[in-house]
Formats: sequence, structure tokens, C-alpha cells
Amino acid sequence: MKKKRSIGSWILTCVFAVVCIIYVMPIIEVAINSFKSNAYVNTDTFALPNEESFVGWANYVKGMTFGNYPFLKSVFYSLYITIISTVLILLCTSMSAWYIARVNSTFAQIFYYLCVFSMIVPFQMVMYTLSGTADSLRLNTPWTIPIVYLGFGAGLAIFMFVGFIKGLPLEIEEAAAIDGCGPLTTFFQVVLAMLKPTMVSVGILEVMWIWNDYLLPYLVLDRTEYMTIPIHIQYLKGSYGSVDLGATMAIIMLSIFPIIVLYLFCQKYIIKGVAAGAVKG
Repeated sequence: MKKKRSIGSWILTCVFAVVCIIYVMPIIEVAINSFKSNAYVNTDTFALPNEESFVGWANYVKGMTFGNYPFLKSVFYSLYITIISTVLILLCTSMSAWYIARVNSTFAQIFYYLCVFSMIVPFQMVMYTLSGTADSLRLNTPWTIPIVYLGFGAGLAIFMFVGFIKGLPLEIEEAAAIDGCGPLTTFFQVVLAMLKPTMVSVGILEVMWIWNDYLLPYLVLDRTEYMTIPIHIQYLKGSYGSVDLGATMAIIMLSIFPIIVLYLFCQKYIIKGVAAGAVKG
């Protein structure tokens, strides 16, 4: 019996190792090609850099200085939109989830199911209507687009927060009320502290989504004035629409490196938060 288990474990390890390699290979290929000249990226895509194809950091310098739109400006817009949108989602959805979990009313239940339903609605179904609505409400700037992200990110966040809050002991909140705490004081000083595991996991998931998002900023923002990093990458084109793949690979690496580092350091919190929000309650 033990021998069968060991064989099964070995087979599963090999299978998951192959799956891991398949997922990691595109990132490795992007990193390798970011140090090769454009001609060799097209002809020897899967080859390692050699004396002829290796260009060092030239692709990174070219990618950051290409065109009339500064790359650091795109970094600023991506960073601002990601941080503000994530903070807005965490604050608003955690408060909404606390209300849903603690108030047993028809309105709360309907609101919860609407948020859950929004998770399964494809973005393509609403993107044209959304673009027109954002223009009419003047949500088409980096300073206001976090409101749009709040609408799209609320479904998953509320689902996870509600599941976690239902597993928290109600007696702690009752004790805070007896001590004279109002609803806001109870939430910010008591509930918010207990929500830390799910707060961290939801925050990381939202950061990865918003930072890498291309379609929503492309549809909503004025691309002549505002470019996030994914949009900036699309416009790394020369004359007659030619694309310098070496510089493009370099900018892609600069865009995904912060998210890879963030995920590697925080993946345990994602697993804990998702498990807590899905099982409790």
C-alpha cells in the first residue's frame, strides 16, 4: 500500500513539474529574447543569446526611450491606478461584506447575489456600453478610472470577504458595542484587524489584475494623453508598423517583474485568504 502511494506521489510530482515548466517557459523566453537583437528574436526565438545576438541592456534602454510618450509616465499612471483602485476596492467591499454578513435582510441578500453574479459576466458583454458610460460620466481619466475598477473588482472581493466574516465570532463585535463603540469604530478597530488574511490575499489578486489589465484602460482612457504600461507596449512600433521585438520583450519584462516578485513573496497569503473565504460560513 505504501509502495503504491509513493509511486502515485512520484507520478503526480512529475506531472505538476511538467505543468510548472509549461507555465514558466513563456516568461523565460521573454527574458532570454529581451537580451537579443530584433533580427535574432524573429529567426532564433528559442535559442540562447550568443556573441552575435546578445545586445546587453540596449533593448531596455530603447524600449524606455522609444517614441514621444515617456515610459516613466506610463509607469506612474499604472502605479497610481493600481494603488488607488486596490485601496478603494478593499475599503468599500470589506465594509459592504460586513453589512451583508451581519444584516439579515432581503436587500442584503439580493445585493450579495448581484455581486456574485457579476463575477460570471464576461467583460466583452459590457465593454461598449461601459466605454460610453465612462465618457458621459467623465470617468475616462486615470484619476477617475478607479471607480470603474471598483465596479468590476467588487464581485470577487465581496464573495471572499463575506465567507470570511461569517466565520468570525459575533461576540467580539457585541463586546465592542457594549464598550460604547459605534458601527464605524467597531469596523475599523475590531473587524478590520480580523480581516487581515483575506484583505492581503484580495489586495494581491486585485493588484495583479489591475496592473496587467490592458482592455479596460484601452477602452476608457484617452490614449493620446494617458497610457498605462500594457498600452505603452502596444505602441512600440517603428515606421510602417514594424515592431522591435527585442525592445518589446524588454518592456514586457519590466512590467511583469514587479508582479512576479510580489506574488512570490505573498503567495502563501493568497492561498490562506482564498481558503478562509471559501470554506468559512
